[in-house]
Amino acid sequence: MANAVLVVLSVLYPFAVYWLLDRFEPRTIALGLVGLLALRFVLVGTRARGDARQLRWMVAVLVAFALGSAMLNSRDALLYYPLLVNVGLLAVFAISLVHPPTVIERIARFSEPDLPERAVRYTRNVTIVWCAFFVVNGAIAAWTAAFATLATWSLYNGFIAYVLMGVLFAGEWLVRRRVRRT
Repeated sequence: MANAVLVVLSVLYPFAVYWLLDRFEPRTIALGLVGLLALRFVLVGTRARGDARQLRWMVAVLVAFALGSAMLNSRDALLYYPLLVNVGLLAVFAISLVHPPTVIERIARFSEPDLPERAVRYTRNVTIVWCAFFVVNGAIAAWTAAFATLATWSLYNGFIAYVLMGVLFAGEWLVRRRVRRT
């Protein structure tokens, strides 16, 4: 349950920043983010899976970033959080390409523990596609943080990026169904 709440709060982050920046100092928002990330760090540590260490590193970097944002009391620093999330996810997925099994293969093995070699190759390719997504999405997140209005930043990072993720999920699901039939 706590994980689900944290996911919802993470998704709402851009809208929260948009709404809260008019009402609070950036430091206050950053300290709230530190609290949420600290809880996330603890919850990730309770996982028994092998990816917990990588995720803890990613969350630790995000905590350090949020603490730095609080110390600087910088509105702009808060806007780079989505970029860091994309960089962190890119790192986790890319490391899994170098040190298999890939993230997508691990997910696939939950429902099908004995994946054939063809499926392992497919999951590797899907992992590469997700890496490309994180590069492009991170670049757009960086651009919106540096050059766009706060409203545009919130719209892209709080809505459009998730729609694009959903399109990628759905597209991969359709491709996977087709690949399985052949």
